[in-house]
Amino acid sequence: MRIKRKAGILVAVAALVGGLLAIPGSPAHADLFNPRQDWLRASTGGLFLHWGERTSPGYTDCTAWQNAVVSGGWDPNYWVQEAQKLHLSYLVLATFHSRLGYARAWPSAIPGSCSTTKDHDFLGQLLTATHNAGLHLILYMTNDPSHHNETGFEYLDSGAYSTYKHQNIDITTTDGFGQFSYDNFIEVMNNYPALDGFWIDNLNPYWTANNLFQTVRSMRPNMLLSNNNEDTPLFDTVDHEQKTGMTPSYDMPQAIWTSPPRLTEADYKLPSTGAWWYDGSNSTVDNKLSIGRFVANAGSSIKSLMAETAMVNGKFPSNQVNFNNFFNSYISQIWPSLGQAEGGGYGFGGLKPGSFGNGAYGFTTISRTDSTLNYVHVVDKPTSGSSITVRDNGYQVTRVSDLRTGTVFPFTQANGSITVSGITTWDPYDTVLKVETTGRVGIYPDSSITASASASASGHPASALIDGDDSTYWDSNTTVPVSVTLDLGSAKKVAYLGVNQTEWSVAYNRSSSEQPARIEGYSVATSNDGGTWTTVKTSTMPDARGVQFIDLNVASTRFLRLTVNSTWAASTDSKHYHEPLRGGEREAVPGHRGDQPHRVHRYRLRRLHQRGR
Repeated sequence: MRIKRKAGILVAVAALVGGLLAIPGSPAHADLFNPRQDWLRASTGGLFLHWGERTSPGYTDCTAWQNAVVSGGWDPNYWVQEAQKLHLSYLVLATFHSRLGYARAWPSAIPGSCSTTKDHDFLGQLLTATHNAGLHLILYMTNDPSHHNETGFEYLDSGAYSTYKHQNIDITTTDGFGQFSYDNFIEVMNNYPALDGFWIDNLNPYWTANNLFQTVRSMRPNMLLSNNNEDTPLFDTVDHEQKTGMTPSYDMPQAIWTSPPRLTEADYKLPSTGAWWYDGSNSTVDNKLSIGRFVANAGSSIKSLMAETAMVNGKFPSNQVNFNNFFNSYISQIWPSLGQAEGGGYGFGGLKPGSFGNGAYGFTTISRTDSTLNYVHVVDKPTSGSSITVRDNGYQVTRVSDLRTGTVFPFTQANGSITVSGITTWDPYDTVLKVETTGRVGIYPDSSITASASASASGHPASALIDGDDSTYWDSNTTVPVSVTLDLGSAKKVAYLGVNQTEWSVAYNRSSSEQPARIEGYSVATSNDGGTWTTVKTSTMPDARGVQFIDLNVASTRFLRLTVNSTWAASTDSKHYHEPLRGGEREAVPGHRGDQPHRVHRYRLRRLHQRGR
């Protein structure tokens, strides 16, 4: 049984609010949910393989490269086995890459760049191997011809392609390459109907002008489409290339701007240095950083697309092999908390991720099959002491134990938090606590609340905060200050308000002048008649993902008003400043289930909680 997502205001005798605030952007038309996405939603990630004609030592003759691959003992099952060690569900093959010689690791009738012979169809062999193992294969396609002669050798043959097309086409230009690659999309779909999808590195104007993605949908409706750093219409997945500048460094989701439930990948290298492809080096793999990234992504329901650098014969350098072997043993011990769970503190419920006190930091997950079962991943242990404190998000905890050892820990629960003590041994990468509960208590149902706002964009009213639909949102029309008012129907106790900001953030590395447009300054006021208001709290919200809590401990009120006075975005950052308070555009594709937000920025007013146990 899959946990049901729920969006909207969360009011408890303790209080959770969750609304949607967003930013401008043209609507995307991809399916938010579609059966073809099910296998990817159930996965933790994939193995990214940059491998081609320019893999070190590099070749300028396609036949010479192919012969080197074959004579070196390339075996597609090796990649499948390494992916399984990493507990991954799919592979992305990137040979048709701008800086790898535009090599096509498959036979092609279309001249223009390197393609292998029929007796050495690397793509076809890998497709068979992945499917035999129950995995999936996605093919990388580039939009970019600019590296066609980067080494002084011309890797693209415009003359041969022009002869093939019976017209003069320069495939070293953007438009010409767009036409060349378009033909390759069609040929691959015809020759490999079982291929699971395309991973596309940005966009080419020729593709959009000639309806490439609509053609893919028509020819192969079950094929996934993923795009790098773009929220593209008709695409299933948005990929975010390796992010840096976060604290802690492994928490890549801090700089990822797509919002759940949009399918999202975080793409990063396992080698600590060097190119995305094998450049002749045997770089180390940072265990702490790599495991932290994997756990951080799983704790945000983001898929980890982990890049390793295959050599010409397909084997990985020894440091990467050693990491794969270590990771296999390490993750197997805690797999239920990652591979059989969703991110906690987002649309699936769960405990609050982030800081656990005294320097401790980590993530939470929640079981896909048991909505009462939570996990706490302590990636950074406390600077001292043997305890952590986690906001309980309304869950009534009954037992806490170490997932690896089964050791049971004492805990106390009060005032919306659970403190777990007696942890004398901390894992160097991820101490995982299994938190058993009886479910959530003390939360006011959505149906008992109404919502209004001081500003709303047409078609996106404040009522979207409490409709229980994860795909709808309140759009504040980029207004700051802005307020949302909750009517509880009658005077009730409100202990805290929970705000889940699954918002549009920076789509590139963070800097001091460009930060995500999360809530910074805010105030909360109460009223019994909706006319006379008393401010009960004025404060600053942390710049962090996941549910955040505003403690109020109001004994009785009917109305609650949250006012957003500022955001964390710098005034010099026109892309985000005063543009946090919209939810993302959504339009349905006829005949498909679900809607796809475009550049979603949501403050999900989750529910008021009536803490009183």
